[in-house]
Amino acid sequence: MPVLGPERRLLASLSSAPPAAPRLGLAANQTNQTGPQCLEVSIPDGLFLSLGLVSLVENVLVVAAIAKNRNLHSPMYYFVCCLAVSDLLVSVSNMLETAVLLLLEAGALAAQAAVVQQLDNVMDVLICGSMVSSLCFLGAIAVDRYVSIFYALRYHSIVTLPRAGRAIAAIWAGSVLSSTLFIAYYHHTAVLLGLVSFFVAMLALMAVLYVHMLARACQHGRHIARLHKTQHPTRQGCGLKGAATLTILLGVFLLCWAPFFLHLSLVVLCPQHPTCGCVFKNVNLFLALVICNSIVDPLIYAFRSQELRKTLQEVLQCSW
Repeated sequence: MPVLGPERRLLASLSSAPPAAPRLGLAANQTNQTGPQCLEVSIPDGLFLSLGLVSLVENVLVVAAIAKNRNLHSPMYYFVCCLAVSDLLVSVSNMLETAVLLLLEAGALAAQAAVVQQLDNVMDVLICGSMVSSLCFLGAIAVDRYVSIFYALRYHSIVTLPRAGRAIAAIWAGSVLSSTLFIAYYHHTAVLLGLVSFFVAMLALMAVLYVHMLARACQHGRHIARLHKTQHPTRQGCGLKGAATLTILLGVFLLCWAPFFLHLSLVVLCPQHPTCGCVFKNVNLFLALVICNSIVDPLIYAFRSQELRKTLQEVLQCSW
């Protein structure tokens, strides 16, 4: 993985080969230098595998439920399905890298350094691409919901299946291309700044759209309240429920993704500073949070749908 440092690089597990220089400009002496006392959270490999397994099961169930029910074959659920696939790839790629790393360290897997290098590059592209696509589909879901609220009468003529298909294809193609370029030019500062800027843009997009949707929902609630002359209780209920939903959506997004991109920002801004070195030491924690986001996404975007929950029950009953 490009940002993990020497302790997570596959090549470092080969006793016959020296540890590869970690990517993103994080030199080995940055994580082992003497400096201020740092709080370093250790993430066991077993926890990585457990989180990845939970995410894998959840997202496979989402994909299976959407594929089974024809009523869910709509642009909105296609975006949710693609988000599940992206989160699934995030989990599988991290699980695969962790498993290969453990096998190499245990001596159960024999491979030449060149083979491991190629395998590591493939995993890096898979991990980075799945992260980029996951962020893109989170933004696509926000845009889809925005259009469904503000252009309700024209929604089905605006968000058609062909347009949704082209958007999905463009996201997947862009994710593969950007991740490939990222791995090839990881040592360029512009690449890191591009990734951080992309995250900030997705955060701004989601915040603006969801805040605007909340304002419209409260405005609609006040209009209904005036008709029924129950203005104050309705306004309070709208504000509390809407704020809670907005806090969950943006809070989970920030909690799970912001530390990872903070790491990337500090690699550019202060790669040699001892305080920034404390942040670098917790990069495995940041990746664990990204995997946690893959676990939470189905709960927020998929399992809240009654139709999908019913289909999921049918899928589980058939499996038993």
